Amino acid sequence: MRILVSNDDGYLAPGIAALAEAMRSLGEVTVVAPEQNSSGASNSLTLNRPLTVWQAPSGTTVVNGTPSDCVHVALTGLLDHRPDLVVSGINLGANMGDDTIYSGTVAAATEGYLLGIPSIAISLASKAGAHFETAAHAVLDVLTRHRERPAGAWLLNVNVPDVPRGQLKGFRVTRLGRRHKAEDVIKTVNPRGETVYWVGAAGPAADAGEGTDFAAVDGGFASVTPLQIDLTNHDQMSAVGDWFGA
Repeated sequence: MRILVSNDDGYLAPGIAALAEAMRSLGEVTVVAPEQNSSGASNSLTLNRPLTVWQAPSGTTVVNGTPSDCVHVALTGLLDHRPDLVVSGINLGANMGDDTIYSGTVAAATEGYLLGIPSIAISLASKAGAHFETAAHAVLDVLTRHRERPAGAWLLNVNVPDVPRGQLKGFRVTRLGRRHKAEDVIKTVNPRGETVYWVGAAGPAADAGEGTDFAAVDGGFASVTPLQIDLTNHDQMSAVGDWFGA
């Protein structure tokens, strides 16, 4: 297998090192990652300046852009082959529920999916980052299943509890939960006396019932959520059509 690895925490993050090492047991691994932490970059592409690309001593290809830039540039210009899979992570922190809209980790996987390649976003559901190896082995399990029984060009969002590998209870296929609204911005003054604002923290889980990614992770399982790109609210098509007299 040929696997393209990326992330949003940046090329020096311990999560991407753990992921790349695990993926090498499955085949040829190419790592293309952002120069800086790009958490919250979502699916943005850099269009207002050119991108520079350089090689880190580790062999990682580094791009001074977003996670989506990394995968896009890799698949449309850098690589001389088409990878079989795109895997993004291992993110430091969960990407569940509404997080998926903002997540650079999910965005890197989404870019691979949009370009026709099966893609996975993998996140360790804790900011402590104690057990990246558990998430790495979880994604190995997913990819081994795919190799034995290919499932098409899917986009999967995987969140893994930050527990020792032996304490992971297994997998649950889940839907996205929902969070309460984010906390308010934090207003402060920088050393130059200028008023600045920090974006507030994500809200706590609101819809975390049985069948959600939140519930699975809280129960000690890795959550696996198939994602799609279609944002159309099909249930409202008829009502909006009536509104316009269609």
